[in-house]
Amino acid sequence: KSKTDSLSSGETSNRGGSEHIAAQTFPFRELAMATKNFSSECLLGEGGFGRVYKGRLESINQIVAIKQLDRNGLQGNREFLVEVLMLSLLHHPNLVNLTGYCADGDQRLLVYEYMPLGSLEDHLHDISPSKKRLDWSTRMKIAAGAAKGLEYLHDKASPPVIYRDLKCSNILLAEGYFPKLSDFGLAKLGPVGDNTHVSTRVMGTYGYCAPEYAMTGQLTVKSDVYSFGVVLLEIITGRKAIDNSKAAGEQNLVAWARPLFKDRKMFSQMADPMLQGQYPPRGLFQALAVAAMCVQEQPNMRPLIADVVTALTYLASQKFKPDTQPIQGSRLMPGTPPRTKRDRDKKLNGGNSSERDRTRRLS
Repeated sequence: KSKTDSLSSGETSNRGGSEHIAAQTFPFRELAMATKNFSSECLLGEGGFGRVYKGRLESINQIVAIKQLDRNGLQGNREFLVEVLMLSLLHHPNLVNLTGYCADGDQRLLVYEYMPLGSLEDHLHDISPSKKRLDWSTRMKIAAGAAKGLEYLHDKASPPVIYRDLKCSNILLAEGYFPKLSDFGLAKLGPVGDNTHVSTRVMGTYGYCAPEYAMTGQLTVKSDVYSFGVVLLEIITGRKAIDNSKAAGEQNLVAWARPLFKDRKMFSQMADPMLQGQYPPRGLFQALAVAAMCVQEQPNMRPLIADVVTALTYLASQKFKPDTQPIQGSRLMPGTPPRTKRDRDKKLNGGNSSERDRTRRLS
């Protein structure tokens, strides 16, 4: 029988309102039964620290995701303890809920709410033909929600929490493509007092790590902002952070994007081809401007995540109906009337003067 652990009880809010949740301890036997003894048919995915399975827990009558940590090495145990503590103390609609955990003998398992739509990575890269492509509005909604989760960690948690492993595979999607950050095993408490950074062994994922963190191990909230910029670029372009199948100069997403940021005429070529030109040109410019600021080389040049949230919440609030808007892009689609030079110049310059003023304030 599962029992409530007093350490991890706390208040949380979810999309349906506030409710009291307490992480529970579950016996290993119950988790093994829920996953048909951790069979491959229940396997959802595999990460650096272990495997994740789908299962139904009869004691709470709930479908859950069960992460079984690799039993080899101290890192797995450290990650387990960090994750239990972090998710027991941190509650926000854009953070995944920890339902409970198991620490039987040398077994370490974490039980989360099940996220039916998988990860953002599943919807951006290597998509099966049957899977629906993400439209522009959904992409902006996901980006804004992920930024809100990060803002909670940086600005609302005390002391602040540096996530340290933000990437597309760690952004999980609930019904309606509602994003939640997951995998807090690498999270670190941020600097306190007069300290400006935390020094630590470099962990994280190649392609998402801020350059100053990769080189010196000095970690700040701006390291997370860089990683978020990489994720935002993936959302906009549909490209992977690192893609070894591409030509030499295009394998690293940030290195590919930096020269293109300097020429607004190139922005339409950066949009994910899967969007098929269905995006608002001004929205694309603004989203790319936010991404460009986030991936600046110098940490002090990057924006605070609160400013990113403001800009992306605005972009996500803009209603874009693909069927009624003209197709963007350099090639005309069949049935699309050619645009005049004046129309094109007006679009590139961000519309009329009042629209441009609003754009400047946001970006």
